[in-house]
Amino acid sequence: MRYLLATCCFVALVVIGGGEPAGAQTAQSSIEANNADFVAKFAAKDATGLAQHYTEDAVAFPPNEERVAGRESVQKMWQSWIDAGLTDLTLKAAQVEESGNLAYEEGNYSIKIPGSDGKTSEEIGKYIVVWKKGADGEWRLHRDIWNANPAKK
Repeated sequence: MRYLLATCCFVALVVIGGGEPAGAQTAQSSIEANNADFVAKFAAKDATGLAQHYTEDAVAFPPNEERVAGRESVQKMWQSWIDAGLTDLTLKAAQVEESGNLAYEEGNYSIKIPGSDGKTSEEIGKYIVVWKKGADGEWRLHRDIWNANPAKK
C-alpha cells in the first residue's frame, strides 16, 4: 500500500511539474524569453542591454557589412542602428533545436527603417542564431546572421 501511495504521489508530481526539475528551462523557452527581452531592449534603445544577450566572443554577420566580433563591437553595431532611427523590431522563432550547451534558432524578423526621403519602410527577413549556454545557465547569442527577403514587386 505504501509503495502504491508513493508511486501515485511521484506520478502526480511529474504530471503537475511537467517532468522537469524545479528551475529547469528548455532552450526553446529560454530563447523565446530572451527574444522578448531583446525586442523590449531594442524598443527602449538600450544597446548595452542588447549586447548582454550575446556571449563575450559573439560574432554577428549583418547583411552587406563586415563581420562584427565581440560583445563590445556588437553593442556598437546595435547603437549605430538605433541612432540611425531603426524601430519596431519583431522576432519570431520558427524552430529551435538544442544539443548540449549549444542550440540553434531559425526564425523571421521585421524592422522599420527610415529612408533618405523621410519615409519609413519595413524590412522583412529571416535569421539563424547559434545560442551558447554559459556557466551561469543562461543562453546567449553566440553567432548571429540574418538577411532580408527579396522586395515584393
